Amino acid sequence: MIKRGVIAALRGFTVLAALMIGATSVLSANEQGTNGDGKSQRPNILLIIGDDIGIDATSNMYPGLIDDLVKKYGPSGHNHPRYREIDGRPASTPTLDSLSRAGMRFTQAWTQPFCSPTRTSILTGLYSAKTGVLDYTNWLSQNHRSFVRDLKEKGGYSTALFGKYHMAGLGEYPGMKPKEAGFDLFMGNLHGGVATYWQWDYHIQDSTDASDKWRAEKAPVRTLPGVAPTTYAPVVNAADTIKWITEQESKNPDKPWFVWLAFNLSHITGNQKPNPMIVPNIDTMDEVSIKEMKACGGTFGSAIVGSCSSEALMRAMTNSMDTIIGKVLDVVDKLDKNTYVMYLGDNGTWMFGPQREFIDNMYITKRERSKGTVYESGVRVSMAVRGPGIKAGSRSDEPIHCVDLFSTILELAGLEVPKSVPNRTGDGTVALDAVSFAPILFKGASGLRDRDKGYLLAETINPVKNNMRQVAARNAVYKLICNENAEPASCTFYNLHDDPLEEYPLAKPDSCSDYKNGTLTTTDPRWHYCYLQEVIAEQSFLAQPQLKRKQPARKFPLRKQ
Repeated sequence: MIKRGVIAALRGFTVLAALMIGATSVLSANEQGTNGDGKSQRPNILLIIGDDIGIDATSNMYPGLIDDLVKKYGPSGHNHPRYREIDGRPASTPTLDSLSRAGMRFTQAWTQPFCSPTRTSILTGLYSAKTGVLDYTNWLSQNHRSFVRDLKEKGGYSTALFGKYHMAGLGEYPGMKPKEAGFDLFMGNLHGGVATYWQWDYHIQDSTDASDKWRAEKAPVRTLPGVAPTTYAPVVNAADTIKWITEQESKNPDKPWFVWLAFNLSHITGNQKPNPMIVPNIDTMDEVSIKEMKACGGTFGSAIVGSCSSEALMRAMTNSMDTIIGKVLDVVDKLDKNTYVMYLGDNGTWMFGPQREFIDNMYITKRERSKGTVYESGVRVSMAVRGPGIKAGSRSDEPIHCVDLFSTILELAGLEVPKSVPNRTGDGTVALDAVSFAPILFKGASGLRDRDKGYLLAETINPVKNNMRQVAARNAVYKLICNENAEPASCTFYNLHDDPLEEYPLAKPDSCSDYKNGTLTTTDPRWHYCYLQEVIAEQSFLAQPQLKRKQPARKFPLRKQ
């Protein structure tokens, strides 16, 4: 019998070899199914998602990023009068920094502007125009195809989700529940946020529940190595994750597993007083964050924040998540190194309203941008992947989207990636938007999408900004943002290579007639403006009359206990 730990290198080679021979769908029967003794050769996959944490808060994962931006916008570059604001204070993230060093960092990773749209894009491989999930009140139709169900039913994976779900709606949860999505087990919270981090609804779906039913219990007490027993949500989520993975490795060490671990940190709480943010448990932070919280008089393990600023609380909460991730990775590394670990934020950092202004690094213009918008500060996040066959310390500047995780995870598991999937009404199919970035992971490939005609989409209807409708499309270099419609008056055009912080809009062409008649070429910025305008007009939700205006949505406040 060949144990999975022994064949880790073989599996990494198997995936790499498949990519090198151009296999983008299925491995050979032997590679795909067993090792000859009836044991699976598929790798474990751990997907970790941070909440409301943009790249600005975790820029230490990218050495040199801030220095490069200061140079670009300083006296030797654009000479922006406020360039010094770029070099601010990110959170202390030693675990994520180590994760990024152990694998590949992605510098141009996009998500959707809100929590639900990002999660549904990951699960379905579709942009928001196709899922219909455009803000945090929407829910995912049960008609959609989930990659998790493919892992379970076609790949023989054990599957579990711990922490924040937020794809079934708010309050009544009418949309696709975890078991309907293919998860064997769910423990966490179905809502968009917790009432408090210590008193919250603990939702469960396990083998005793129908796929559309769930149980609600009081938050349980859990502990981690070096962490005292507590109901603190991220500790509970991590402890549940560790317990389940340990049981899988003990009961069936040769069966692969997939875990979706989604933290609520660093999202605000439903109970807004005395503060929507918190001072985390002291034993979940490092000395850097503990010192900052003590200096501003915060009470550890509470929402009593003293004089701590919103930015300082954001750093502390992000550091708390980082510490707890480290506890999970310590166990995973001891149990089975044949595991791919993926981390990304679900959208940018929040920067809107009193006690909600959290961006303190990287960006110059902050207000009216951030989470909920399609500016870079709303959709650009940190992302890193490590695992067998991935070169340590590698980096990719290729534009990728959270939607691409759908195809990438299926390919890592040796499963077929579909070209089309069911639509949200279940009466037809739509083309998959996801593109596997496995060739980047294993071969350092570039050009995942065509530099000119390949595009990423970010879309939103923003309930906290009077249902503002906004779409961004980008290719390798250029980006177009349109508000309300795709008409020139509503759109702003940027060169992200020259202006990654979106401070200097480019001139827009008077007309796209030369683009339509083929006179313009891709060497002309006007071609890119016209092409991206066409993408937004035809491929985003603005092209769908039924989605052009915010549909009436049932509003459910965060439940309080």
